[in-house]
Amino acid sequence: MKVRKIICFAVGAMLAATAACADEISIVSNILGPEGPLYVDGNLYYVGWISNTLSKWDGKRATVLNHTPGCGHNGLALTKQKTFLLACTEEHGAILELDLTGKQLRRWDADKNGKPFDGGINDIVVTANGGAYATVFGPYKDLPTSVVGIGVSPDQKTLYVSETVGNCILKFKINDDGSLSNRSNFALLNLLIKNKVESWWLGPDSMKIDSKGNIYVAQWFGGKILKISPDGKLLHVFEIPAGDGTTNVAFSEGEKELYVTVVKDPKDPQAKGSIVKIANVK
Repeated sequence: MKVRKIICFAVGAMLAATAACADEISIVSNILGPEGPLYVDGNLYYVGWISNTLSKWDGKRATVLNHTPGCGHNGLALTKQKTFLLACTEEHGAILELDLTGKQLRRWDADKNGKPFDGGINDIVVTANGGAYATVFGPYKDLPTSVVGIGVSPDQKTLYVSETVGNCILKFKINDDGSLSNRSNFALLNLLIKNKVESWWLGPDSMKIDSKGNIYVAQWFGGKILKISPDGKLLHVFEIPAGDGTTNVAFSEGEKELYVTVVKDPKDPQAKGSIVKIANVK
């Protein structure tokens, strides 16, 4: 299965194996399409791809910050300027830049050459030098061709990409100019852990990478978060009882806890789900 497309751009220029059942604490419920969690300055930000919203949970209540119909809010990344880059995952994708209040500052509907994106933007990661990479997926008809999560190693030398249909994670070398080379398979999930179900959509969804380079990847249709070392070893399996459709994860301060976005039933067209908090493991 081929990666559909990975796009990269300079944000600065645009601006000028163990298993355990997690002890879950429900944080936010009744989210339509929960994804893109980020913990910033004591607040948890997240999106709903069905509700087309960006919201903030301040520890007591949730507040909708942005509602952009037709966007299909998905991946969310924080820039050095403390603005968000938001992935619009609908068929004709876009990238929105929003401030922390949800106000739209800029919108990109095309690449640097002016060519419109030929699919939805699914996920975005910002690099240490102010650049960013994003995944484009679709369109598809009978069979899915989805490329979903994306992450960068702490040393900024490796880009990881989740290939949902291939049930694998790919890796690329990041060259000095930001270009990518040396594509290879990093992890085949069915070799790390037994498939919960046999489905095109079982494979990895979005991911986050901790300060040690460990990858935390959500397994859509699998109800799990897998913690994988930089050398591809399965370190831990977080079982998520709240649902089978785990989509993404965020770290609390100090990476002591994980906030997991999860859809209760991946077959639900409304993708109704929640965010739960679980303890991390060393």
